[in-house]
Amino acid sequence: MRTYTAMLRGDRLDWLGQAPESQTDAPLRVCVTIVEPVTEAPARGPAMALLLEKLAARGTFAAIPDPVKWQRVLREDRALPGREG
Repeated sequence: MRTYTAMLRGDRLDWLGQAPESQTDAPLRVCVTIVEPVTEAPARGPAMALLLEKLAARGTFAAIPDPVKWQRVLREDRALPGREG
């Protein structure tokens, strides 16, 4: 299977870039995939900043004396289930 890019206009394909070689006048079987437009995800930065400020104000992580050490412990490699370490 070869892939070509085209723009569908009504019932006609307008080839973008390389077009398939002519197959004489015989019909050419194709599969068309509609590419959905990419939509931007809403910016979550301001909401994240607000939540982090609330956590800081509550002292949520104040009991952790060394945050860097705590994070390293959390990220230690662990044996995967069903596999020998």
